[in-house]
Amino acid sequence: MKKIIYVILLCCFLTNCKNVEKQHFIGTTQGSYYAITYYDEQNRDFSREFDSIFKEIENTLSLWDENSIIRRVNRNDTSVVLNKIFIDNFNYAMRAAKLSDGYFDPTIGPLVQAWGFHFKEGMEMTPEIVDSLKQLVDYRKIKIENGKVIKENPNMTLDFNAVAQGYTTDMISDFLLSKNVNNFLVDVGGEILARGCKPNGELWKVGIEKPAENKDSERIVQEIVELDNRSIVTSGNYRKYVERGGKRYSHSLNPKTGYPAENRLLSATIIADNTAWADCLASICMVVGLEKAIEIVSPIPSIGIEAYFIYLDEKGEVKTSKYGEYGVWVEEFPHFMF
Repeated sequence: MKKIIYVILLCCFLTNCKNVEKQHFIGTTQGSYYAITYYDEQNRDFSREFDSIFKEIENTLSLWDENSIIRRVNRNDTSVVLNKIFIDNFNYAMRAAKLSDGYFDPTIGPLVQAWGFHFKEGMEMTPEIVDSLKQLVDYRKIKIENGKVIKENPNMTLDFNAVAQGYTTDMISDFLLSKNVNNFLVDVGGEILARGCKPNGELWKVGIEKPAENKDSERIVQEIVELDNRSIVTSGNYRKYVERGGKRYSHSLNPKTGYPAENRLLSATIIADNTAWADCLASICMVVGLEKAIEIVSPIPSIGIEAYFIYLDEKGEVKTSKYGEYGVWVEEFPHFMF
């Protein structure tokens, strides 16, 4: 989706770290990129293991692969066996749907495809088409029971794109920790998780992108954030969109209306302890807009959520709001201070 965060690796390998070399792997997965950087005293190459994890997730959640578990579920293949990856993503999505009262909905796939945000070109949307497709969107009408997905309407489909990349980041992190690698930064499509620090003791730093004018605009870092064993995800409406009749439509679809969300929020950055959950929350914020996003995020400071919102005020000027550890909002905050 959406999330554009620059990874800024300041201070790479230092000469006083005699036995630790930086391992760095980049590539493509899930229609996007990945970048994995870690320090390992044994200097091990885990590229094959990373590829296996990516493959397992794509075999489970890919909407492009006809034989993936999610595609088989969507076409009501009764022989499909759900694995842990599918069930985990389903549970994250349902948790997000309940928290947001349906502004996040994993059954939104028919609308996403019709608007042209999947692999097919979108159709000419009319109120009649939108109303028809909305009948297939309702997270309350789908569940997992006895290892099977049960749908009230067999034409309903699932889409975990707002969870999968964050979940993938967490899986790579769990793998590295299982190998006693404790200092790393994992970035899958902009969903980032940092653990430990660099050899000189500095925390990992990432940059939040300044909202761009369009998808082809130069990428500019607006703010730099230090991550202390945390995840960060940014969702924005300024690079992924479709244009119809000279009007730009954001990829953030509102499941309740069937139309792309229209609000003053330009980007939402969520910092949390879990990347999959940060992914969900950032997506929710972009759909509901600034005021509702504050309402949703504010009651949960006990789990360490931080949020940074870039938005347009009533005069069309770019402003920033920050929600931090103590639950205090600072409106029109000129810069993030780290």
